[in-house]
Amino acid sequence: MLPHCSLLLFLCVVRLLSPSSALPFEQKGFWDFAMDSMDSGGMMTMMRDEEEGSAVEEIPSPDTHMCPFGCHCQRSVVQCSDLGLTEVPKNIPRDTKFLDLQNNRITELKEDDFKGLTNLYGLSLRNNLISKVHPRAFVPLKHMQKLYFSKNLLTTIPKNLPASLVEMRIHENRIKKVAAGAFSGLGTMNCIEMGANPIHNSGFEPGAFKGLKLNYLRISEAKLTGVPKDLPDSLHELHLDHNEIQAVELEDLSRYKNLYRLGLGYNHIRNIENGSLSYLPRLRELHLDNNRLTRVPKGLPDMKYLQVVYLHSNNINQVGVDAFCPRGFGMKRTFYNGISLFANPVNYWEVQPATFRCVSDRLAIQFGNYKK
Repeated sequence: MLPHCSLLLFLCVVRLLSPSSALPFEQKGFWDFAMDSMDSGGMMTMMRDEEEGSAVEEIPSPDTHMCPFGCHCQRSVVQCSDLGLTEVPKNIPRDTKFLDLQNNRITELKEDDFKGLTNLYGLSLRNNLISKVHPRAFVPLKHMQKLYFSKNLLTTIPKNLPASLVEMRIHENRIKKVAAGAFSGLGTMNCIEMGANPIHNSGFEPGAFKGLKLNYLRISEAKLTGVPKDLPDSLHELHLDHNEIQAVELEDLSRYKNLYRLGLGYNHIRNIENGSLSYLPRLRELHLDNNRLTRVPKGLPDMKYLQVVYLHSNNINQVGVDAFCPRGFGMKRTFYNGISLFANPVNYWEVQPATFRCVSDRLAIQFGNYKK
């Protein structure tokens, strides 16, 4: 009874999730990849048929493998999560598109663990004990696009990742080094989440990200003391929150002209050098909260598309009338819809109302009382 309920719950979750229509930096949930379009919307049709019930009984082909013991196999989805497995199970159906192995005790990926799974599209290995990956473990996975490898014991990026990969999440591992060419051949990769790894700036070898055309990269909760200088210049969203960054120097951001969102919150930033933000002409959202800034960074009035600025929980003690808005009419293409200044020692009554003349609505200004 319990396995059956678990399967129904899974199908309902997949059914309820809908594709995001927000800006490129809007992130999806774990199983949202099941909603991505495939050859002809096949996964959507299969999920809908399964939830509503199909009048036609599926007849397995003679070469179809049996479902691994304890797992749930339904159409092209194989769920083997929360079973206490210590290795990848055998007899995984060859037509599997989604394989869920999360929340087990798997310690190693062997060469033939995924043999024959050429149709696999998404693989979750989240929350296991994997510290060793055979160099050829992923070779059979010619069409895999989603790899979820977070909460394991990896110390390096696995080798020979499928060239078809679009999204990889390897946060909360033990990665201290990313070697040159670690992501070579992954020209279609769009998103990498690798936060909560104990990596320093020196851990990224020159050329570590060479060839990547990422939209999204997160290296939060690491050991960075500065903005990395060799990340892909295609980035639309970069998250470096919860690190140990001390300052933003003039050339730190010169490579990232396509950024829409930049996350630098929860660092130790005391200074943002004049002119450093001028390299980000398309920026829409800037997170600088929970740092040690004593003033609003210079250059914000010149950022024509900037809409959201988080500056709360700093040491800002004054805000000038031209801190956010340009003096000339029509110079800013979009109004601000969010400015946070609460938890700073500046008093709101000391800030002139004209300071926020390019804000869409007064409710967009968060300016609470400061408590030392």
